Amino acid sequence: MASSALPIVSNADSSTCIFDSFRTAIAKKVSEALPLTIEQAYSGVDYGKKGVDFTVALPRFKLPGKLDELAAKVISKFESDDWVSSVTHDKAFLHFQLNSESLVRRVLDQVHARTHLTKSKKPEYGTNTSGKGKKVIIEYSSPNIAKSFHVGHLRSTIIGAFLSNLYESCGWEVVRMNYLGDWGTQFGLIATGFEKYGSQEELEKDAIKHLFDVYVKVNKDAEADPNVKTEAAQWFKRMEDGDESALKNWRVWRELSVKKYEEQYDRLNVHFDVYNGESMVGKEWQDKALERLNEMGLISDADGAKIVDLTKWKLQSAVVRKKGGRKISISRFDDGSSIYLTRDIGGAIERYEKYKFDKMIYVVSSQQDLHLAQFFKVLELMEFPWAKTLQHVNYGLVQGMSTRKGTVVFLDQIIKEAAEVMYNQMKQNEEKFAAVEDPETTAREIGITGVKIQDMAAKR
Repeated sequence: MASSALPIVSNADSSTCIFDSFRTAIAKKVSEALPLTIEQAYSGVDYGKKGVDFTVALPRFKLPGKLDELAAKVISKFESDDWVSSVTHDKAFLHFQLNSESLVRRVLDQVHARTHLTKSKKPEYGTNTSGKGKKVIIEYSSPNIAKSFHVGHLRSTIIGAFLSNLYESCGWEVVRMNYLGDWGTQFGLIATGFEKYGSQEELEKDAIKHLFDVYVKVNKDAEADPNVKTEAAQWFKRMEDGDESALKNWRVWRELSVKKYEEQYDRLNVHFDVYNGESMVGKEWQDKALERLNEMGLISDADGAKIVDLTKWKLQSAVVRKKGGRKISISRFDDGSSIYLTRDIGGAIERYEKYKFDKMIYVVSSQQDLHLAQFFKVLELMEFPWAKTLQHVNYGLVQGMSTRKGTVVFLDQIIKEAAEVMYNQMKQNEEKFAAVEDPETTAREIGITGVKIQDMAAKR
């Protein structure tokens, strides 16, 4: 079987993608049979469907003559070689099958070379430089401190880690950011509940579990007694005002939570460059955001409430403030404490000033679709050019879970069950099981991999 030398095509890069060589080989055969340059022919070679390796749609070339005659010219000149084994004509298309033996050999050779024989001494297979010189911030996972890492966080973590690896493989400088939910009135609730249900002994034994139990109990109290929420709001206001007595326990809870999360991420083979949090968004940036909004006339009054009217873009009016300490869209509670959108806007401005990113991606559940859409639109109305580079990657929630009600399924439990299932499965083949050096670790790693694959396969 003949092996022909391949011409150079400007858009092809066979050094990183061997399929470009096969596309070039097909383009060469087409350009030799029809009045096309190699570049023109290459642009028409697409990946095939339904068992076909590559397909050429003849109408895209807009050549004179009937399609059947054009196809016949290509087929009459076709000779199989080390790259392409056959061509068939189907209406307006030419379908090409590659030389399977050559394909397997060349793919494996490239995988080996770009994994083990690179100048950088680092694996480079599957990478390119399309994003060279660009920076992207990817915010994902983002659990709440003092709460255990549950399966609801898993989707954001898996998707965000995948996107981070993907952008990095394309040459982007990636800032993996974990924006912890470490601020807000829920911590006033935990502080209130800790006074009633807290135990220093239980805290030292298992801080995450104990604080979660406290949170569930105090939420039940709050449902029965509105004064509990009022007291919680007062606690959080003290935290924002810098009251050390109110902040002392919060700092301990945050530190213990981050340590626990790092253990969980390590088990998932996930890492972060930055552990940020709502508490770290400077008041200065929130105030600057508010000043700019006021100066631009974006905040208006409506029956005693302050709103940012986004109905023109079918995004409703952003969350309003009413009497009694309810939320406001771009401002603060009546008691002076800040809320989510204030911090999100201030945080985005602060991030751009620090990182000068080219793109920022928020991996957040679909439950927050409206919030993110309003958030992006407000930044756009504030005339920040980089607002158009923000992107929301959403996903569906795990149904039936509620932290407040205590009905969440924790990741530790899922990993344990997956490992047990895998361990029992492995034991069914006694000969192979005996050959495994560390069956418990192996079962756990395979179980974790299975959890990742199963969750990614789910419709989101």
